[in-house]
Amino acid sequence: MREDIQEILYNEEQLKERIRELGKEISGDYKDKNLMLIGVLKGSVPFMADLMKEITVPCIMDFMAVSSYGNSTSTSGVVRILKDLDFEIEGKDILLIEDIIDSGVTLRYLVDYLKGRGAASIEIACLLNKSERRRVEINAKYMGFEVPDFFLVGYGLDYAERYRNLPFIGILKEEIYK
Repeated sequence: MREDIQEILYNEEQLKERIRELGKEISGDYKDKNLMLIGVLKGSVPFMADLMKEITVPCIMDFMAVSSYGNSTSTSGVVRILKDLDFEIEGKDILLIEDIIDSGVTLRYLVDYLKGRGAASIEIACLLNKSERRRVEINAKYMGFEVPDFFLVGYGLDYAERYRNLPFIGILKEEIYK
């Protein structure tokens, strides 16, 4: 798999250090709150697992799986929930955990969807932010890294369900996905 990587953007140590910083910030902000982490499957799993180990305040967790359809050059905006939450969110302070914010279409849909369910607050934590590709307004309160517009894999990010298990974030060689 490593031979398919053009360049490593963030190595294991850089990821750990930034996640440690985010955990400290989140812990301070949610000190006396009713924190619920909601991971967006599947890409958020490594980030969420490591992040929650760095959060020092009580929290519960749940997951959602969503699918958005569209062709490779434009996002259709159609989002389908494949797995909804197992727990009620009314009165809870929600922190949506996402691996990467790209166009923002799916995340914007999720935030709007969850707002209608009575959460006390909703914020976003993302490991990677690709703001160049944003199509709708959405911002993360907690962000790991701003990244360039390349096809990224590793640490949860995939291409055709592969590369998620790489311990770093890397740029996939173009000949692999073209």
